[in-house]
Amino acid sequence: MRTHRHIRKRPISEINVVPYIDVMLVLLIIFMVTAPLLQHGVEVELPQADSVAISHTEGEPLIININKAGEIYSTAGENPEKPISIDKLRAQVEVFQRVNPTLPVYVGGDTDAGYGEVLSVFVTLQKVGKDKVFLMTESQ
Repeated sequence: MRTHRHIRKRPISEINVVPYIDVMLVLLIIFMVTAPLLQHGVEVELPQADSVAISHTEGEPLIININKAGEIYSTAGENPEKPISIDKLRAQVEVFQRVNPTLPVYVGGDTDAGYGEVLSVFVTLQKVGKDKVFLMTESQ
């Protein structure tokens, strides 16, 4: 007499990765579409009456001030009380950018300063590669 042995099938212990690949492709497409939208514009804090101080732990930030006459002052130079040209500012910020690329930059514009002067400082900072620039305000 012949005995029948039952051959047991082992359970498959592989993970089906096809659904995970589909999800990853969808996420990749979403990030590819939204990434260029996030890079346009500069994030700034608008002046408010009850502004909150920003704390930083990376050392002294670079502070750029523009007075009502449109003169630019920078803490990066030898004499922070002496006005500098926009070209000199660009050279100073380029040096700071090479030494510390994460250095925060604070821009303080006088209430009567022209929009063009403040904008030229922002454009200069953008050309150097500074994408994290803050506007300074006074607390009330």
